[in-house]
Parts: sequence; structure tokens; C-alpha cells
Amino acid sequence: MIDAALQRKNMVESQVRPSDMSDRRVIRAMLEVPREAFVPEALRSIAYMDSELPLAPAGAGRPARAMMAPRTLAKLLQLAEFNETDVVLAIRAGTGYSSAVIARMVTPAVALEEDEALVMEAAKMLGALGVGSVAVVQEQLAIGAPNEGPYDAIVMEGAVADVPDRIFDQLKDGGRLVAIVAAGGFGQAKVWRRLGASVDSRVGFDAGAPMLPGFAKAAEFVF
Repeated sequence: MIDAALQRKNMVESQVRPSDMSDRRVIRAMLEVPREAFVPEALRSIAYMDSELPLAPAGAGRPARAMMAPRTLAKLLQLAEFNETDVVLAIRAGTGYSSAVIARMVTPAVALEEDEALVMEAAKMLGALGVGSVAVVQEQLAIGAPNEGPYDAIVMEGAVADVPDRIFDQLKDGGRLVAIVAAGGFGQAKVWRRLGASVDSRVGFDAGAPMLPGFAKAAEFVF
């Protein structure tokens, strides 16, 4: 029989804590949330591996979906520098694992997902665990959830080639956005901060993650 609690502790001690993690809230939250509950039943025995885990296969114009590796997720959440009263948007909620982790640190939070089956699964799992501070919203990822905002922080749970202005527009003044910028899944995690009408950014760390659909880099005009 699998000891999920022991595997969860080992994940934090061997993968998360040694990765320049200084935010104890992230560590505590990942010790509390049962990651195995958010993956397909056939994968529960490997739920705590330091790797991405598939959530849904590709099909009917829909890209394959995967859960971010725990080490990468932890570092991305630390980069966002949450405050307890922040309103947070998680773009690409998947089955709701990361939103459950975020909900241990802030309240309220919005979990955005465009895949209907994953939306239903996220709502079911968050409800089963008593996570009542997360609103699950179905919409295209690249549109965001403007009706629920503005937000103190936005976490893009995957790699993107570009972040469109309409996503930055959903940040409050002083709000932060974290994402992995990559051309093919591996690149750099960055944090942006909105300052009035402008947005500045800095690199946090090198990282890889599944590409998010709908965030291709805008074409540039050549004269």
C-alpha cells in the first residue's frame, strides 16, 4: 500500500526545499495538499515524482494537458511573492492541484481552465477537499478572467511564448504576474510587476513546463 503522506514529505524534502526555497508558506502548503488526489488514478503511485504528469490526451483540436513538476511549481509560486490578502488568478488550473496549494496561502483565488472536463474535475476535487475559497472559471486561457479581477497576482501555470496585454490589464497597480517564457517548453521563469500604465520584468530562474495553448508570440511586421 502506498504511503502518500510519506511520499508527499519526501517530495518536499528532496525536491522542493533544496531548490532555493525560502517561502515557508509554499513548503507548508505543498506538505498539506494531497497531490495524488489530483492526478488520474493510474498515475497515483507516481504522483510525487519530480516530473510533469499527463492529465488529458490531445484530441479534437485540443492539445495534451499535463501537471507542472512540483519543483517548478513551488519556485514559480515563491517568485509571485504572495501576500495573505492577495486576490490571485491561476491560469491553467488543470485538475485544481496548484489552486489548492495557492488557497493555503491567499484568499480568495480564481482557477481558470478552458477544458470542460478539467473544469468539472477541478471543481469536484476542490469541493471534496473543502477548498471553498477558489472559484473555478471556464474560459479560454488567453482571455483570462477579467470579470473576476483585477488581481494582485497572476500565475501562468505553464510555458508561453508571449504574455498578451489583455492579461497584464487584469493586474492591479503593483500586481505581479509570473510565467515561464519559452519557445518550446524550456526557457526562463519571469516575474512582471505593473506600475501604472507600464510593466517591468526580471528573470527568476531557468525552467521548463508544458506549453500553454493560445499564447503564441504576436507576429512582427517587417518593412
